[in-house]
Amino acid sequence: MPNWLTNFVLPKIRAAVGRKEVPDNLWKQCPGCEQTLFQRDLVADLMVCRHCGHHFRIGSAERFRMLFDNEAFETVESPRTPVDPLKFRDRKRYTERLRESQAALGAGSEAIAVARGQIGGVAAVVAAFDFAFMGGSMGVAVGEALVAASRLAVERQAALIVVPSSGGARMQEGILSLMQMPRSIIAADMVKEARLPYIVVLTDPTTGGVAASFAAIGDVAIAEPGAIVGFAGARVIQETIRETLPEGFQRAEYLLEHGMVDMVVKRGELTATLGRILKLLREPVGLPAPASAA
Repeated sequence: MPNWLTNFVLPKIRAAVGRKEVPDNLWKQCPGCEQTLFQRDLVADLMVCRHCGHHFRIGSAERFRMLFDNEAFETVESPRTPVDPLKFRDRKRYTERLRESQAALGAGSEAIAVARGQIGGVAAVVAAFDFAFMGGSMGVAVGEALVAASRLAVERQAALIVVPSSGGARMQEGILSLMQMPRSIIAADMVKEARLPYIVVLTDPTTGGVAASFAAIGDVAIAEPGAIVGFAGARVIQETIRETLPEGFQRAEYLLEHGMVDMVVKRGELTATLGRILKLLREPVGLPAPASAA
């Protein structure tokens, strides 16, 4: 849609100082309100539009810096997995798609990354997804990373926080991808059986096999504002049941109203909220002793 700032003001600036001095990524348009945002201000606002509150998708590196105390954390190397177990090919070879995503995010990257540190002074392991890596799809590597994160949390007696952002199972790995659904449930149960907190922070989008497995069983389910959370897409559901869906269907606020999530928390308040929850779960305040009978 035409915008006076990008179509009129920005070309004038470029004409005055030269295109090379005004990089194309200096501005970003908000998909929520279509306002043009100054990139530096947007980063300072944790990638949240200051006009309408739209939460942009962010990667695991940004998520770790935002969540851990003083931005101090240690990344955890994920187990190695077969690169192309099914030798899959559609319009491109699977290995080529992996190389393209790794070229954009860095060598050795995957749809998930794991780090450990402290949140609110409480030991925590965070497994965060990167939607930019093949839509955050869950394959064998993601399943292995979740299992490794759970084992690390149990070993360190730390809370496990998972931040999904995914379109679901990775079709290029077929049944091997679907097998990660029960494996991720087992991984979460390992943490719960050790009586450690397992918290899920639902971000946009959390769908498919991810929404139907580990993302649905957190001790506490938090969602970012406006996040789409659900198994199938709204259009597919509407065409299947042949009924018009309610406004805001599958959005975080709708899920909160219907008891599917415990709270919707703005990104700027997420770290403090997690800190309070972790302290309550790890250091519960004792109830006063009952009064003796007279």
